[in-house]
This record gives sequence, C-alpha cells and structure tokens, in this order.
Amino acid sequence: MKIISGFIIVITTLVSCVSQKKESVPDASLLPLAGTWQLVTGTLIEKGDTTVTDYTKKISFIKIINDSHFAFLQHDLNKGKDSAAVFVAGGGRYSLKDSLYTEHLEYCNDRNWEGNDFAFTIEIKNDTLVQRGVEKVESAGVNRINIEKYTRVKK
Repeated sequence: MKIISGFIIVITTLVSCVSQKKESVPDASLLPLAGTWQLVTGTLIEKGDTTVTDYTKKISFIKIINDSHFAFLQHDLNKGKDSAAVFVAGGGRYSLKDSLYTEHLEYCNDRNWEGNDFAFTIEIKNDTLVQRGVEKVESAGVNRINIEKYTRVKK
C-alpha cells in the first residue's frame, strides 16, 4: 500500500511540473503579434492633409515585437550618403487587449516622444498587420492619424 501511495505522489508531482512548464512558455500561436514586421506603407493624416510613404523604396522601417516589448528601427537605403539620410529608433512596453494595441514609448532618439502612450487598433490577416490610431505629442506639436501596413518578416 505504501508503494502505491508513493507512486501516486510521484506521478502527481511529475504531472504538475509538466503543467507548470507548459504554462510558463508562451505559445507562438497565442501571440500572433510577436515577430518582426516590415513597414510597407505609412499614411499620415494631419490638418486635412494626407501623406502616404512607400517604405519599400528609399527607406526601410522594421518593428520587432515580443510578448511584452516592441522596438522600431528606420533608416535610409542610401547608407546616409545624401540629404535624405535618416536614422530613427525607439521602443518600450506595450499592452494588447483584443484589437487594442497600446505602445508606451520609453526610448526614442527624438526625446519629445518619450513617455507617451499611443493607442492603435490592429488587424492581422495572414502575414499582414495594419495598425490605425492617433499620434499626439504636445511637446512636438504632433496631432495626427497614423495608419501603418506591415508584412511579417520570414525567418
């Protein structure tokens, strides 16, 4: 009887350890937002004017998202050798509830943007992510609608 009781305790302990291990490792299918995303087009609507930027020609922009943080990097494709030279970087924490994706920008090369929250509605279809929201940064004089279309970068 003692052997059977001991065996049951060992089995129960092993099963509970396996269950805890499963719960602590995020399942990629539960985090469809996680990954590296390449910006294809960006649309800014500000004071009635609309500007659409094609990010497949002279400039490159990626966003990297894990289960708690995001980071973005942008640079020109001329290696900084002309008047269009640019490098932008930033990142921080984010939250996601249903389709409401909110970035808390903790780091940015333009310090006026740091400490701000940006709420976006996101839609993911296959390998395309579209985010729409308002960017408002009073210290930088920015108040605009931002619509960005990304494609997932394949491994």
